[in-house]
Amino acid sequence: MISVCIATYNGEKYLRQQLDSILAQIGSEDEIVISDDGSTDGTIELIESLHDERIRVIRHDSAYIKTTFPLDKPTHNFENALKHANGDIIFLSDQDDVWLPGKVDKMLQALETADMAMHDCVLVDTELKKIAPSYFDTVKTTTNPWHNAMKCTLLGCCMAMRRCVAQEALPFPKTKVGHDLWLGMVAASKFRFSLVREPLLLYRKHEKSMTTAGQESKYGLWFKMDYRLTIFRHLIKLLL
Repeated sequence: MISVCIATYNGEKYLRQQLDSILAQIGSEDEIVISDDGSTDGTIELIESLHDERIRVIRHDSAYIKTTFPLDKPTHNFENALKHANGDIIFLSDQDDVWLPGKVDKMLQALETADMAMHDCVLVDTELKKIAPSYFDTVKTTTNPWHNAMKCTLLGCCMAMRRCVAQEALPFPKTKVGHDLWLGMVAASKFRFSLVREPLLLYRKHEKSMTTAGQESKYGLWFKMDYRLTIFRHLIKLLL
C-alpha cells in the first residue's frame, strides 16, 4: 500500500492540479493523507469536492507550536501526516507542485534496492514555465548528511521511503530542523538512501515557497549559525 503525505495550508490555488497528478498514478487501495493546518481559504472544500475515498484529511492545530522558526509549522504539519499514514511505502508531496507521469513506478523501482529515494525535479514558475531543468544540478544535490547539515540540498516533495525510515524519524525535533532535512539525515545515517537522477516532478517556485532552491537565503548570519549548530547536534546524536 502507498501513502502520499501532503501538508496543506491555504493551498487552494494550486492543490487541484497537484491532486489530479497524484490520483492518476496511485491505485484504488492506496491513500492520500492530507494534514491541514487550519486553512481559511477553500482548501478543504476543494478536497471534499473531489469525492475520492482515497483521500483522508487530518486536522492539525499548530497552536501548540510556540517557536518562531519559519519551518516549524510546516515541518510538524508533515509530521502529523506521517503519523497517520498506513502505507508500507510513503511519498511526500507539497500542495503546489505537479507529479510527472511515471513517478510512482520509477520510485517504487528505486525502493527495491533502497529504503529512501529522492528524484530530481524541474524548477518552474507559477505558470509551470521552466526556470531550470534540474534541481540536482542547481544545488549539487548529495545524500551526505554532513554536507546537508551545512547546506541542505534535499527536497521532501521528491522523496519516497519505506515505512521503517518514517518510523525511525518520528518524532521530529521540536524546532529548527525542516522535515526534509531531518528525514534525509535519518535515511543517510541509518538506511540506504539513493538518488534518482531523472526529473519526475514540476517544482513550482512562487512568493510563498519555503525552500530557497539555490537562491540566496534571506536569513542573517546569527540565525544561520544557530540553525546549523542545532542541526549538527541532532546529526551527532543520530550517528552515536
